[in-house]
Formats: sequence, C-alpha cells, structure tokens
Amino acid sequence: MSTEATSSPTALLELRDVNTHYGAVHILKDVNLAIYPGELVCLLGGNASGKTTTLKALLGMVTPTSGEVVLDGEVVNHRPTSYRVANGVTMVPENRRLFKRLSVKENLMLGAYLRKDKDGIESDLEYVYDLFPRVKERINQKSGTLSGGEQQMVAIGRALMSRPKVLLMDEPSMGLAPALVQQVSGVALLLLLGYLWLADSLYLDAVAAQRLATGTTLKWRVMELRWLRRLVGRRVAAVARKELT
Repeated sequence: MSTEATSSPTALLELRDVNTHYGAVHILKDVNLAIYPGELVCLLGGNASGKTTTLKALLGMVTPTSGEVVLDGEVVNHRPTSYRVANGVTMVPENRRLFKRLSVKENLMLGAYLRKDKDGIESDLEYVYDLFPRVKERINQKSGTLSGGEQQMVAIGRALMSRPKVLLMDEPSMGLAPALVQQVSGVALLLLLGYLWLADSLYLDAVAAQRLATGTTLKWRVMELRWLRRLVGRRVAAVARKELT
C-alpha cells in the first residue's frame, strides 16, 4: 500500500461532506463521493434517496449548504454549470431530454457549444458516428421521430461532444452502457441506478466488454447513499468486491 500511495491518482470529481437542503428539507447528508480516472462508478439508491440531487450538486445546479464540490483539485461550489462542463464534466439526463424539433446533428452540435476548436469538434463528431452508426444514418432526421434507443444514442453522443473527463448518466439504458464502457477509453463514468440487479448485470456485461475490447481490468465501484437500508448495503458491498479472474 505504501509504495502505491505516492503514485495514486487525483480524483477528477469529488463531494466532500456535502449537505443540501430544499428549503427546510435536508436532502443530502454528509455525502462523500470520489470519481477517479478510468473508473466506472455506480451510485445506487431507491426513489427519493437523493441520487438526482447528488448529480445536480456535481453539476452546479444545486449549491451545497455545507461541504465542498471539487473538480480537478479546485473547489467549485460557486462555479456555474457552464464552467464545470467546459472543464470536463457532462451528463446524459434521464429520459434523454433531446430538442425534438432539431435534427440529430443539431442536437449533437449543442454538446460542443462551449468549444472553439473546429477541427476537434469535427473529429469528435466522426467519433460519435463510429460509436453509433445508426446516429449517422439519421443525421438529418428530426430527433423527435427517432426510436427510444436511437434517442439514447444521440443523448450519449451529445454528451461526448463536450469531450468530457467525467460522464454522468442518470438511469442509463442498460443495453447501451456496456458498449459505452467498451468504446469510451479514458472517460470516467458515474451511473445513477435505482436497483441493485441493474448494477450487478451492468458489472458482468461491462467487464466482459472491457476484457474483449482492451484486455484490461475494469475499475468498478458501487456506492450507496449512506441512509439506504443496511440489507441493500451488504448486497452492494458484495457486488463491489467482484474482480476479474
């Protein structure tokens, strides 16, 4: 342990003893979370457990009443969402949230709104097309006419167009998440899930995809919001201890 400590990576994104309130209602209570380079982290919690508020705190949509949000070593509690996106944090929202009257390409380009590097934007656009060939086939189609799965591909592609270091996914499509792990090297993922069996299934699929794609070990952690039932906590710990053989 001591020999590894000197070379341990710095967390890309952290919550340190974060508390949040909506009026008098205490939502997040002393939450600590850290996401490191190359990790796939699953935050597990039932309805009304605070998953979405956690995501909003990371993105700057909710300001903590106490505690710190840290991005690449910088405390960003009072930095706007645009600053955090420009510095490597983006999300795929639940239910995709596309602009349905805009074309697929227009939606994708919105993900690069804060960027100025035209060559890099074009390169990343081609990358998204390679990742999701169906998206390229539908490039001039109105987003509202796509199937649910195709819209999810566009939502992920839009997020990738910001060239993130950390990608936050709120209740992602389980069919697409393993493919994302397989293809998106170097991007840390935080997945918000409501059920343990989804986390367990995702772990098994993602490990297989990562092994086939790169031959490397997937860095995987499952975290729980601390006030969840302890039965759930024990099962989460069992999932988190799984390792590649």
